[in-house]
Amino acid sequence: MITKTIHYCWFGRGELPEKAKQCIESWKKFCPDYEIKEWNEDNFDMNSCAYVKEAYEAKKWAFVSDYARFEILYKYGGLYFDTDVELVKSFDDIVSKGTFMGLQPGKKTVHGMEYEVNPGLGLGSEPGVEVFKEIIEFYHQLHFVTGNGGQNIKTIVDYTTEILKKHGMVNANIIQQVAGITVYPADFFCPLDFNTGVLTTTENTHSIHHFVASWFTPLDWAILKIERKFGNGGKGRYLLGQILMLPLRIVRKVRNVGFVSALKIGFGKMTMK
Repeated sequence: MITKTIHYCWFGRGELPEKAKQCIESWKKFCPDYEIKEWNEDNFDMNSCAYVKEAYEAKKWAFVSDYARFEILYKYGGLYFDTDVELVKSFDDIVSKGTFMGLQPGKKTVHGMEYEVNPGLGLGSEPGVEVFKEIIEFYHQLHFVTGNGGQNIKTIVDYTTEILKKHGMVNANIIQQVAGITVYPADFFCPLDFNTGVLTTTENTHSIHHFVASWFTPLDWAILKIERKFGNGGKGRYLLGQILMLPLRIVRKVRNVGFVSALKIGFGKMTMK
């Protein structure tokens, strides 16, 4: 049985923003018999692995929580929500079915939508889930600071999606059973499409992830603005958006991994083609 505890992470010792407080109030409203527990520097080990230590020292709090949520649920079980998740319905029916995660729309390609798992939308489990252990052990091999002094900004969304695909998850916006985990379609926990900014709720909707994206820089938001403007409207419009975003993406890649590494990645992709 999933314990009646809602966990959330708040690192950096800053004050919770008003939006986060409002979201937490919604947890209390729709999960009134749950304990709500904050995890921070005082009760979570910042030296739990090199990735966490480096991300914390870089003041990239969201990346610390990427790892922390899985260690916390692996040890204690319960529910986890990002602080920008607003509940609009009780989770009792979801919890009764066992360990769960949710899908969100990912990148839109010329071949269609790629769906990905976002553990921040809502994550629930008993202690000791094997896939969670696999994710924890994977993070123990990672570094947040790269060899050339850049930062590894690949998120838990990417890593979790890759790991669940290895266990048989398919690119389909349907309820799936993957390694003992129920993966729910986007309308359950993610009716707000981050790529378009459009909110579409259904009778299945239990929560809304408002995508505060605290780790985003002005450059990241500029890229997203172009994606939202040109992501819909046909193949030609999509390709135009890709062309407009290219120089911004190059700047972002250089920022994240350094000029030399960015060149190596670029030439590597050209060679593969």
